[in-house]
Amino acid sequence: MTLPPTSLLAVTAQPTGLSEVLNSINDFLWGRWLLIVLLLGTGIVLTIRLRGIQLCKLGPALRFALFQRDGGGEADSAAGDISHYQALTTALAATVGVGNIVGVATAIHLGGPGALFWMWVSALFGMASKYSEAFLAVRFRTTDARGQQSGGPQYYLRHAIPGWPGRFLSFFFACAAVLASFGIGCMTQSNAVAVQLQRSFHLETWIVGLVLALAVGAVLLGGIKAIGRVTAGFVPMMIVFYVTGCLYILIVNAHGILPALQEVITGAFTGSGAVGGFIGSTFMMALQYGAARGLFSNESGMGSAAIAAAAAKTHHPARQGLVSMTQTFIDTIIVVSCTGLVILATGTWKTSSDPGTMTGDAFTHGLPGNWGHYIVSIAIVFLAASTILGWAYYGERCVERLVGVRGVVVYRVIYTGVVFVGTVTELTDVWTFSDIANGLMIIPNLLGLLILSGLIARETKAYLEQDPYLRRRGDEFSSVPGQDAVDTAPASY
Repeated sequence: MTLPPTSLLAVTAQPTGLSEVLNSINDFLWGRWLLIVLLLGTGIVLTIRLRGIQLCKLGPALRFALFQRDGGGEADSAAGDISHYQALTTALAATVGVGNIVGVATAIHLGGPGALFWMWVSALFGMASKYSEAFLAVRFRTTDARGQQSGGPQYYLRHAIPGWPGRFLSFFFACAAVLASFGIGCMTQSNAVAVQLQRSFHLETWIVGLVLALAVGAVLLGGIKAIGRVTAGFVPMMIVFYVTGCLYILIVNAHGILPALQEVITGAFTGSGAVGGFIGSTFMMALQYGAARGLFSNESGMGSAAIAAAAAKTHHPARQGLVSMTQTFIDTIIVVSCTGLVILATGTWKTSSDPGTMTGDAFTHGLPGNWGHYIVSIAIVFLAASTILGWAYYGERCVERLVGVRGVVVYRVIYTGVVFVGTVTELTDVWTFSDIANGLMIIPNLLGLLILSGLIARETKAYLEQDPYLRRRGDEFSSVPGQDAVDTAPASY
């Protein structure tokens, strides 16, 4: 979705005043020993407690998510606003974005080829985190004043963790998510669209901003059902478009794939690979930048995708949890891997010193003619635009948690205006502020996942004993187990 922490702007800029303060906070949060350790550690704990669910159930989950779109009979009978598939594509819309193109290049630039390996590792354990937060989002979702389903960390932290700790974590997450939606979900994405269209097609940024803002505003007026319909058709098309270009380049440059994989594996443990003025040259930098960018690309542990999962029509939270888990697989194992291997197989990571243009250079080098960068530009436009829509929904659900449904329309108007502002503004400090807001979202959510891991494991085990391959009809299961416990969670939680 995003450019991860310690973005290139933060690395190369000479900070002064506010920038220094923001960079100091960002460096503390996204250093080697706080959020990265917490993210990976939580993923490992959940993987153990869930008995490797992301490996054992990946096949059935992909089939259920992509080919059984009616949810096994749930689409017409279960509570919810959108289908399993639409919830998945809405979350994918918010995560598959600029970070899958520029973020991967930045990781390799700073950490060497080995960073790609640690992106894979972060995705593997992140799938357990993504399952868990989607499970809790459905398990503790509520119905708002308009009759729509609302859920996510801002609700399950409050309902599942008794007393003031749960209320505080819920409020903290909601505030951080609203701030992040304006930054990393909106301004940075619209800016990327405007810059790419100006560079490739010489369009004025204010014209791009106006058109983009009007388009986003029109979709947002329809709420989650409109967003779900748009992303259901839009997201698969954009992913197939981009991945097809990557696969063509890899076929043409097939001789470079095995050496690229060798560089990834050896670089992951030796820290080798940073040459010609590249920054990353140690094992720790490969791990740090690879893990950070992988976790930011797929958002596992941030809790954001759980907000979309809560709107799904489902009779059991485990079913949507398994569907949501596939989002991390698609985002990182497929899209990120394609980008990384194209950069490495074509050799452009050795010749290009600017991560912002590295993927475009790889496409230009790998495709005939000089039009490869146009594909990257179009892909960035599609990916960034979809991210704007996904994060708009995340932000409005958190606004609803803070001030009620009366604040949603105001938020949509402001958000649409910020889309335009992002296209005509320099965003150095906005990137850093967004990194901080994302980090602040992660802390309460991961604490909640660890506290509630026993509940997740027990109810997941009970469900999988009844339906191990997700082939039973959804209406054979009760709605949310223990629904009466939503408002008064047992102390054992």
